[in-house]
Amino acid sequence: MSHPVIDTWSGDEGELDLSCLDAGHWEKMPKAVMGWKGLKIWDESVDPVELLAAYLRKASEESCGQCIPCRLGTARMATLAEGVCRGEGKEADLNQIRHLVRQIGLTARCDLGRTLAKPVQDLMDGFRENFVAAARGERVVQNGTTYAATLTAPCIRACPAHVDIPAYLENVRMGQWSKAMDTVRQGCPMPGTIGRVCVRPCESACRRGELDAPLSVRAVKRFLGDLEMRGELETITLDSNRRSEKVAVVGAGPAGLSCAYYLGKQGIKTTIFEAQEGPGGMAAYGIPSYRLPRDVIAHEVQMVESMGAEIHYNTTIGKDITLDELATQGYQAVFVGAGAPAPSKIRCEGEDDGYENFMPGVDFLARAARGEMPLTGRRVAVIGGGNVAMDCVRTSRRLGFSDVNLIYRRTEAEMPADLHEIREAKEEGVTFHFLVAPLRIVADAQHRVTGLECMKMVLGEPDSSGRRRPVPVENSQFVIECDAIIPAIGQTCTLDSILPKEGGVLSRWNTLEVNSITGQSPIPHIFGGGDCATGPDTLIAALAAGKKGALAIAGYLETGTCSSENDEMVRILADAPTLFKSDTAFAYPGCTQRAEAPVLSSEIRVGNFDEVEKGFAPFQARKEAARCLRCYRMVMAAF
Repeated sequence: MSHPVIDTWSGDEGELDLSCLDAGHWEKMPKAVMGWKGLKIWDESVDPVELLAAYLRKASEESCGQCIPCRLGTARMATLAEGVCRGEGKEADLNQIRHLVRQIGLTARCDLGRTLAKPVQDLMDGFRENFVAAARGERVVQNGTTYAATLTAPCIRACPAHVDIPAYLENVRMGQWSKAMDTVRQGCPMPGTIGRVCVRPCESACRRGELDAPLSVRAVKRFLGDLEMRGELETITLDSNRRSEKVAVVGAGPAGLSCAYYLGKQGIKTTIFEAQEGPGGMAAYGIPSYRLPRDVIAHEVQMVESMGAEIHYNTTIGKDITLDELATQGYQAVFVGAGAPAPSKIRCEGEDDGYENFMPGVDFLARAARGEMPLTGRRVAVIGGGNVAMDCVRTSRRLGFSDVNLIYRRTEAEMPADLHEIREAKEEGVTFHFLVAPLRIVADAQHRVTGLECMKMVLGEPDSSGRRRPVPVENSQFVIECDAIIPAIGQTCTLDSILPKEGGVLSRWNTLEVNSITGQSPIPHIFGGGDCATGPDTLIAALAAGKKGALAIAGYLETGTCSSENDEMVRILADAPTLFKSDTAFAYPGCTQRAEAPVLSSEIRVGNFDEVEKGFAPFQARKEAARCLRCYRMVMAAF
């Protein structure tokens, strides 16, 4: 990009540039960007008067209407600016816009109104002569520029699916349950699932935490999901305008279900091919029912089917049917959402020797989910520090293991598992061994596990993940006696069984190479997303990838190509890591109490697979939603 014509973006949050965009993905780059910290204009063809009118019209459309100055003021400013654009204004209109935007900034409840003043004033100050001349009718405003805008907030930016969290919280606050769910489903097709097992990046980013405590966003979403399951929300109706194209989806896990859902909303029929006997992927076979009851998954799969999806179970792509055969059967595009089902190696002596009672965590959880008793004995050692490892130790307690040990090579502070999972595992009697790494599996003459030889560790310099690297302590070996061992340190992909290794389709990690914007692979009609493209990631990230793939596939079916939209570019700009370091003063003081969902006592829950966490009552959901600060920011780009 050339040097900006004008640049008022405040430098305290980092430079606003286009380095966050991969220029190769876009047909054209922005001519101007206008947002809460100011503006940048690179192209002189951008008319500042038209830019202001477009910005204020978008602000008026996004105003929630809950505070009168913002609702009436943004609409009035937009009308005045549009009048100036048409040559029907006067200089007094410019003064009124300046006055209104200042007053809105002082009185608005949410940050959408509170942050309008700077960009508006910067634009009007920087091009004062243009505005005055337009108001006097002495110049013609250049129309025809294309604009795209988006709202962001710390929670929206942190959510991989970009769910409009402040909007649905506002609906919940007002008791508008169905409207709230409509907002959630625009970005999350499995709210009951996500409302139980999401890792909550939105809560970690919530600015309410700077005052007292973050909002219980996940619990409020779960509340809406529970209402829907009980039939207390308006039923989603299928659009009767169906299209003739067919799309195949590989895998009925979160990514595949999400893709089928959003394709169905656009009238496109999908057929999902699932290798297991039931749907859900890792959500069903990797997350225990005490965290995610099976009836929740069944309900949300039924919602996907109601969008026109058909699921074929016990069908393995690459074995029962190939991708080439799908093409001959009339499928014009394929979305691969196969997950990462294979366990990672722990690089421990004896792990490949076939010892009895040695089982990878993904296999252990899948068999337990099917009602089996995967391992026998009284003592078990689980290796790992993530949520899968937490699921394994807590499932072991429920299956009757009385001596459950968690081995992790770093300290508790470095554990990637959810803090709630760690706390509840401790409450259930799990013993944690920190700064310990496995060396060798100990077995008896019958090839049965009897122990795990370990070594103590200390933390050294940070590794590529940013966490301090564990370093072995010499001569510190010891044995943890156990009857079973469960390694749970991660998963890998197995796409080489369905896709060619040649042609740049698969990476060296055996993941699918896809365009980060569209999800399209080097084979044009094949798209993909979720763990099989990124490696193991969160469930909400898989749902987001499925939606992204659905939108790209719909465009591909219409035009034969995938083009990136301006709206997506603005979203990426709004998510740029240098953009959102909030320093805006809070409109309200702190001192609110975060609502926590009730849980079963450890004495009760350890003996069964009943759901541990319970849901909010309506009054709790509304009270918690009312804590939202509505930290909205708006970004607009001109093209």
